[in-house]
Amino acid sequence: MDTLLNAVALKDRLDGAGDTGQRTVLLDVRWALGDPHGHDHYLREHIPGAVFVDLATELARPAEPRRGRHPLPPLEQFQESARRWGINDGDAVVAYDDSGNMAAARLWWMLRNAGFRQVHLLDGGLAAWRAAGFEVAEGPEQPLPGNVTLSEGHMPAIDAEQAATWGRQGLLLDARAAERYRGEIEPVDPRAGHIPGAVSAPTTGNLETDGRFLGPAELRARFERLGYRADVPTAVYCGSGVTAAHEIAALEVAGFSAALYPGSFSEWCQGAANDVVTGPEPYGGDAASH
Repeated sequence: MDTLLNAVALKDRLDGAGDTGQRTVLLDVRWALGDPHGHDHYLREHIPGAVFVDLATELARPAEPRRGRHPLPPLEQFQESARRWGINDGDAVVAYDDSGNMAAARLWWMLRNAGFRQVHLLDGGLAAWRAAGFEVAEGPEQPLPGNVTLSEGHMPAIDAEQAATWGRQGLLLDARAAERYRGEIEPVDPRAGHIPGAVSAPTTGNLETDGRFLGPAELRARFERLGYRADVPTAVYCGSGVTAAHEIAALEVAGFSAALYPGSFSEWCQGAANDVVTGPEPYGGDAASH
């Protein structure tokens, strides 16, 4: 199953070109850190037929210190949401946003983790759709309820205990902006810095300037420079488990695999016993912060 689908291929799919009888469900995951108005953006402009997905309430449960800012919702809740979006067993899903798939990748990972493999990211998101000259719609969409049955545990994941030693046995990638990794700024979490042993790998490095993913060869080269090797286990975290999913999608485009730390730094930094280091090196140049 290809991770990415381009705008022309999506338009052909929606128009029924080469129809194989598989229905396509289009999901708009408009969300960005610091911008709570995703639904308003969706109502003003979205790909025709796309159903809005609220990341904060449908792809996460309320924040709690021991689980981070965007804890994964219970399976039953996620399945209820997926049915409300109109997903049936046997459908294909295409997810997108307007921020390089930084938010849509969360839905991609969650569906894959729930055993739903027929899910793509629209490469370049809404911007690519507009650039191709295709029409957009406004207002809400009202899908018929679906019947999809989901399960869990189909994608690799780690917890805080594993993250604590991951950098010594494998490769731990920090998908946040480099200045947050170094501890120079921290806009949302109570401590600044990174998990000891982590390597800085901002998700922005996965994309072209137009928001499309780099090609497989370029992504392979990027992750190999960061230390990826087939015989070394790789895991990824970010601030709250959202953009880390984007890094896992990029790794998959490259032909690689990695585990997600769902709680990510927002969970890690709340643990009083968890060290946080600063500076550009995996084990820091400053004293650990407690």
